[in-house]
Amino acid sequence: MGMSDYYKDLRDKIGDQLIFMPSVAGIIRNDQDDILFGRKHHEELWGLVAGAIELGESPAEAMIREAKEETGLDIKPERIIGLYGGKERRYTYSNGHQVEYLTIVFECSVVSGELDPENDEFAELAFYPEDQRPPTALNYPEPIFIKGNGERANF
Repeated sequence: MGMSDYYKDLRDKIGDQLIFMPSVAGIIRNDQDDILFGRKHHEELWGLVAGAIELGESPAEAMIREAKEETGLDIKPERIIGLYGGKERRYTYSNGHQVEYLTIVFECSVVSGELDPENDEFAELAFYPEDQRPPTALNYPEPIFIKGNGERANF
């Protein structure tokens, strides 16, 4: 699924201007503890399974929905491992839309399903060992990729 009606309506009103966007991202691990990354269509860099929190949706519900839409997997958010915002979380999409994310990062496990390579979001999906991650479009902090990195979330 692309942009929700809420964000389409907002963009119709304000155009490409910078907007604040609450979002989620998942460190989704397989049984070998590799991390799932996706590469969007017509892009070279990779990213985590992620997306905006929709109106009326909890962050955990958003993570579950985004994982299903973008990968075909049913996942379980196990715990929050990071919460990030501020100027360093700004991003400009290829269409000129500017966002500043407030991102809740979940550590997630796969419950069921198979990776679906035929989806609207990603051209390619692959699991990578945490020490062999692909180059990413967004600069996520290193601690979120280290399994068992303490009991507290990173900020």
